[in-house]
Amino acid sequence: MAPISGRPALILHGGAGARRGVNYDAEIAHMRQVVETMRPRLLDGLSAAEAVVQAVTMLEDSGLYVAGRGASPNAAGAYELDASLMVGPDGRAGAVAALQGFRNPILAARAVMEKTPHVLLAGEGAALFAAEQGLDAIGDEAAWFTHAGQGDDNHPPGTLAHGTVGCCVLDVQGRLAAGTSTAGVFGKMAGRVGDSPLPGAGVWADDRVAASATGQGEYFIRVAACAQTAWRVADGASLTDAARAVIDRIGALGGDGGLIALDAQGTIADPYNSQGMKRAWLTVEGEVGVDVFGD
Repeated sequence: MAPISGRPALILHGGAGARRGVNYDAEIAHMRQVVETMRPRLLDGLSAAEAVVQAVTMLEDSGLYVAGRGASPNAAGAYELDASLMVGPDGRAGAVAALQGFRNPILAARAVMEKTPHVLLAGEGAALFAAEQGLDAIGDEAAWFTHAGQGDDNHPPGTLAHGTVGCCVLDVQGRLAAGTSTAGVFGKMAGRVGDSPLPGAGVWADDRVAASATGQGEYFIRVAACAQTAWRVADGASLTDAARAVIDRIGALGGDGGLIALDAQGTIADPYNSQGMKRAWLTVEGEVGVDVFGD
């Protein structure tokens, strides 16, 4: 399946759990900037995989979202970051989990995909690999991390708050890719890994669908959220119905969050069951949009 006239499309998210009454002007402006930056690059033929990496890197570096520079420490005081990248149609994937000491986990995830026979590296092994690849290390953690979202009551009472960034891209060659990056839930246990670095749960890309999830990762793992979205499309559901059904299932289990998805025709879906979800997009018609609460 090919995109309409070879035109690209993109959707990104800055995390579910946005709370009404909080000013997200900075995030809205930044997400728009990311999309506007990626549009000419995609029109010039940038691959879906590279576009995802570049967009997620910008989101990580901004310090505005609970990923990359926006991380907060876990319950043991350490900053553990997760990220994943998946590319269709062959399902190549790379990921890192509980990575410490490096600025851009999405770059480490890409290196795992491109430079190793593995899909996922974790903890000390992921850090050693990132160092071997010459990725940028963090010097002064206290000066680098911004603790984004700590003031947001973005979760139901008695549950874990959360935050993630992600991007899905359809390039002019008709290829799909998706990436997800996170610092995990606030106050998480040391070594906790959520859905973000797990292909199938927090990220997916094949020949039909690319998807990236955001929310309480334990629930997204339990339903294989991103892969299930793609499989529902393969079984004949529309992208909109497939993605909505997955979020409804997560809600029925007591989970909170959302996902973004993009199909091979450039259709975009972005369902969520939290108060809001920060997101921006580029349609195949060339239109750019940004939204948080859907109203």
